[in-house]
Amino acid sequence: MDVGAIVDRSQYDSVLEYIRIARDEEGAQVFQTEMDAADTAKGLFIPPTLVWDVQSCSKLVMEEIFGPVLTVQSFRSPAEAVALANNTPFGLAGSVHTENIGLALETAIQIKAGVIWVNCHNMFDAAAGFGGYKESGFGREGGKEGLFLYVRPQWQSRPRPSVSDAQKKNAGWGKASPATLPALPGALPNGGGAAGFPSVDRTAKLYIGGKQARPDGAYSWPVLTPGGTLIDQVGDGNRKDIRNAVEAANKAAPGWGKRAAHNRAQICYYIAENLSIRADEFAGRIAAMTGRSLKDAAGEVDASISRLFTWAAWADKYGGCVQETTLYGLTAQINEPVGVIAMLCPTEFPLLGLVSLIAPAVVRGNAVVVVPSEKHPLCATDLYQVLETSDLPAGVINIVTGQRDHLAKTLADHQDVDSIWYFGSAEGSYHVEHLSAKNMKRTLVDYGEERDWYDREQGEGHDFLHEATQVKNIWVPMGA
Repeated sequence: MDVGAIVDRSQYDSVLEYIRIARDEEGAQVFQTEMDAADTAKGLFIPPTLVWDVQSCSKLVMEEIFGPVLTVQSFRSPAEAVALANNTPFGLAGSVHTENIGLALETAIQIKAGVIWVNCHNMFDAAAGFGGYKESGFGREGGKEGLFLYVRPQWQSRPRPSVSDAQKKNAGWGKASPATLPALPGALPNGGGAAGFPSVDRTAKLYIGGKQARPDGAYSWPVLTPGGTLIDQVGDGNRKDIRNAVEAANKAAPGWGKRAAHNRAQICYYIAENLSIRADEFAGRIAAMTGRSLKDAAGEVDASISRLFTWAAWADKYGGCVQETTLYGLTAQINEPVGVIAMLCPTEFPLLGLVSLIAPAVVRGNAVVVVPSEKHPLCATDLYQVLETSDLPAGVINIVTGQRDHLAKTLADHQDVDSIWYFGSAEGSYHVEHLSAKNMKRTLVDYGEERDWYDREQGEGHDFLHEATQVKNIWVPMGA
């Protein structure tokens, strides 16, 4: 294989600095081939470099180098090899070499990278997308998956709204504001007291790691009727609550993602069945919070149940495909879960909007941290009672109530969140995208443009499946 020159002086100096640090500061062994002086004079050439005796925490191992440098580490088992390969914030591409094809495919699935070559390297084709995982980025070049970067859903009739410079520079965005309590609870509208509102006040807690938890700060956030009457209070989550929820989600995500898609579908069906049993109660909650009629609220509950059934049916129908490339062999596109997805739910349609976001992510193997509607969060705090009786593993769905933008800022800053979905203001959408760039989080934001959550395309369209998965292409050559 021919090795060309480094593209510019800054990159050339950067690669040499990586090698120097490994040799002089980290005690690694470095071997470089000899190069003819005439060749080096023609450009910024670095000889092919082999580095061994490196530690797993070495800068040369952890960082992307983009030069002809190979580090070598020993391992005792395939599981240890996978752990070493994944011990980096980057994941662009990699290769697996072994005569055991079963072991090769199992290893290829477990390595967190966008492209894996089996017993080959640097195979490319326009029909198969090329791109990374984690901080290597989430875009794709080539393949159908690459085209999604250049299109938008047909129902989106206008471009992204503009955000003023004052909004972009607003240092106060995401700061917590104190809660103010209005008048004591009075008569609830639309018969709310008869439909799910007992005379004894409920304690609406957070739901983290499969358990109901009180907020760390011991503060509460009022829930009001449209007329301003206090009907309940929920926990006002803070940074520590988000930390606990993300930890629980990261703990649950690997096991949940490895479950059979059929099993995930059955759990989603079970959630829908249990929700249908309490449909009248949820309709009463929605009517009391939003001021809508009980009939209208019941329609939202029915639509939410239908949506759960729809996404349960999709659980085992979006696994991937076989790409037709020039390789004599198999190029498999695998749609893998993103990991931990943070969700900031829309204000409108507190149950339908919540279910429409959670269901596609969960059935595709992700764990989620959900911030429900800031104005109407009681549907979410009632829903975790349904989740507790539906065989859902602890940590797959975590619910933190509170101030949406304050919690959104914390989630966007969090390094262990892989993607964030934000449905709020245009200003909030801008800040979420800006903050998420720190560790290359994927983002799905609406810039203040409300969706019709009842609509099949807007509320349960293909874009949710696309955002809930990341594409890995595995190249397997054939022949003797």
